[in-house]
Amino acid sequence: MRDPDYQSDLARYPRRPFLKEQSVWAVAVYRFGRRVDRRKSGLLKWLGNRWYWFVYRVVETLTGISIPKSVEVGPGLRIYHFGNIFVHADTKIGANCTLRQGVTLGNRHDGGPAPVLEDDVDLGAYAQVLGGVRIGRGAKIGAMSVVLCDVPAGATAVGIPARVIEKSVPSPLYPGERVRVRGDSLAGEELRPSPLPSPL
Repeated sequence: MRDPDYQSDLARYPRRPFLKEQSVWAVAVYRFGRRVDRRKSGLLKWLGNRWYWFVYRVVETLTGISIPKSVEVGPGLRIYHFGNIFVHADTKIGANCTLRQGVTLGNRHDGGPAPVLEDDVDLGAYAQVLGGVRIGRGAKIGAMSVVLCDVPAGATAVGIPARVIEKSVPSPLYPGERVRVRGDSLAGEELRPSPLPSPL
């Protein structure tokens, strides 16, 4: 069964990724589990589920990457490096997202909500996104940051707890273009435009 989402994942990896990057093993197992779930009930689905859980545990142990098949992941997932990556079963990840080693996407308490990542989100090494927060499209989360609040689309957030340091907004001077602005916090921040260069 052809899987266009998995083909999009592979397009973000170098050639022959299975020989170069262990993270692709976890992505392949995740996509296999999703394909098994889409099958009609019967012997093949039963066997596929048994095989999935066996391989999932083996790959999770070898790579330190845990992405249960209940997670919703868009096409084009890229994981750089491997180790200590944990994704909560209720997390939603959009298309073309990037994770690095040590990333955790989880809840803040048992039974609590899990994060939602929109398309093109980039998470730095050891970034933690916890609780029912939404990371906007194209946002970047810095290494070792702990995100506890929503991050706007196009923003860059860093720190513990994370705060927005840059955000892309429509330009007041040039219609159709966007500029970068800086901010101090995620909650109730007032964004300040970056200074314009002085005229020559």
